[in-house]
Amino acid sequence: MDQVTPAPFSVPDFRTRVAAQPEIVPDDDFGDHRFNPGHPRLKHIKPLRDAAVLIPVVDRAEGAMVLLTKRAEKLRSHSGQVAFPGGTIDPTDPGPEATALRETFEEIGLTRDFIEIIGRMPDYVSGSGYRIVPVLSVVRPGFSLTLNADEVDAAFEVPLSFLMDPANHKRDSRMWNDLEWIFYDMPYGDQRIWGVTAGIVRTLYERLYA
Repeated sequence: MDQVTPAPFSVPDFRTRVAAQPEIVPDDDFGDHRFNPGHPRLKHIKPLRDAAVLIPVVDRAEGAMVLLTKRAEKLRSHSGQVAFPGGTIDPTDPGPEATALRETFEEIGLTRDFIEIIGRMPDYVSGSGYRIVPVLSVVRPGFSLTLNADEVDAAFEVPLSFLMDPANHKRDSRMWNDLEWIFYDMPYGDQRIWGVTAGIVRTLYERLYA
């Protein structure tokens, strides 16, 4: 019997691509520094703080969707920015996957029984001083969310097909101490996906879909 090819941008297709992604090599060169080689800002970010985020790909009938959050406007850092659920790795966390699951529940109330971890991406080093482990997952539909108002203002889904289309990957910049800082910007509806989140999305595209 001929093997059926999964539909593009479906969860089965996503699983196949994750399983076939290149081996993660220690100290792989991923992060904001790829877009800003030699930038002075990068000299001030050591030692790096370890963090993990969950990339939740929801298995919808119309195609895979990526669940994102909008950070609370009242937060002191990165307020109002679109982000993957996640945070700093605590010493009591068994590993990055545990951090990503814990933070996802704390931020948006998505419980672990709906989440299947299927892999990782290489660490992503941010200009703000974090070494981030992106944890790849598939989310079973039927869940309900309870947003933590102290951390999250909104949660929303974006089609994986939109995020993996390089035509939607715009480059933008802002000034940092009179020097230009380059980042990706992916507007979607009334949401702006940019900075580290867009950088991780771009890395996902380069590894799985390019």
